[in-house]
Amino acid sequence: MVPAGRPYDRRRRSRTIPIGEDEAPSPEGLDVEILSSRTILRPRDYEAALEFYGGKLRLAIAREYPAGTVYFAGQSLIEIAAHGRGDADQTFQGALWLQVRDVYECEAELALAGVPIVREARQEPWGLHELWVADPDGVPIVLVQIPDDHPLRRDSRTPSTGRSNPSGK
Repeated sequence: MVPAGRPYDRRRRSRTIPIGEDEAPSPEGLDVEILSSRTILRPRDYEAALEFYGGKLRLAIAREYPAGTVYFAGQSLIEIAAHGRGDADQTFQGALWLQVRDVYECEAELALAGVPIVREARQEPWGLHELWVADPDGVPIVLVQIPDDHPLRRDSRTPSTGRSNPSGK
C-alpha cells in the first residue's frame, strides 16, 4: 500500500513526508538507510593482525588496498587498517561476534594453530555455544554456534502472510 503524501519511494518506505511547499521534513522525519557495514580495527601491529585474521582465523580477503585489508566475516566485513591510529594507546571496548558451524571443532583448530583460548567452548545458559579468543591487540572475539532448536533459528513469520509473528507460532 502506498502511503498518502509524496509518491512511493522504496528507499523511504517507513515514513510519509509532508507535501506542503512550506513544510520541510524535520530531522526526526529523515531516514538513514544503511547499505552495508564493517568493523574497522586499527591494530598496534598491522602484520600481526593480518596473520591472526587471515592466517589463524583464515578469513577470506574481500579487498586489499595500500593501507589495509578487508576480510569477509559472514554477512559483515572486518577491516584491518594500517592508517588512522593515533599515538595514544587505544582499546576496543566491544567484541566481535562471529557465528560458526561447530564451535568445538573451531576450538581444536585454533588451539593447534597456537591461538590462545580465553575461555573454552561451552553452552551458555541462554542456549548458545560460545568460545572466546582475542586478537593480538586483545580485541575479544566470541565464536558462536547456534543450536538447531535455538530461538535465533526459528522463523517468526506466519506461513500465509510472511509477516512477523511475535509468538513464534
